[in-house]
Amino acid sequence: MSVKRTHYEAVLAECCDALGAIALLKRYRPYLEMLPSMRRPDESLITIPLPIVKFRHSSSTSGSSRTGSEALCLPCDLAILMCDPEWKIKTGVEVFVFIHRPEEDFSDLLSRWRQTQVVLSRGYEWDLPLRYKHILSEGADNTYPLFVVFEETPERIKRGLKGAFLPFVLQEDLTETEEVAEPVAAEVRARDDAEG
Repeated sequence: MSVKRTHYEAVLAECCDALGAIALLKRYRPYLEMLPSMRRPDESLITIPLPIVKFRHSSSTSGSSRTGSEALCLPCDLAILMCDPEWKIKTGVEVFVFIHRPEEDFSDLLSRWRQTQVVLSRGYEWDLPLRYKHILSEGADNTYPLFVVFEETPERIKRGLKGAFLPFVLQEDLTETEEVAEPVAAEVRARDDAEG
């Protein structure tokens, strides 16, 4: 059996908020321990699904100089930026999550991490969500990958990640939970509409 699109979408949707990202990090303890505050974990990170980074560059022509910027969507699925909850500033730790996509083989998955490394080797800043625009958004020196694979992910991909010493977690099937939860949510909405 191969990875379904719904597997990928369910994990991406689950990890978009801070609590989902923390649940993911709990499954790989070395990264969880990088959280600045375990007492206020939801304030200790920013999640950015399908993240965009910006590069500033200047050019000079005939004595005048201009500064421009270029934006690029990273080939990772999620960026997790650690923040100090007291000072409301970004720390130097960034975790990049790569979820195994349908029809993706080992070289494709690994290439996404390598492309991310190349892009981040330039000076960059984050295109942060509106609610975090006040935070200094310059890139960090400490970037870490985390791969998410499924039971349906071919063994060669898991072996390749192990062999390359890249951290990964095995994700249970979230779609079964969704399929059960959706009818219950629909029933609650219908009851609320009838009462309202």
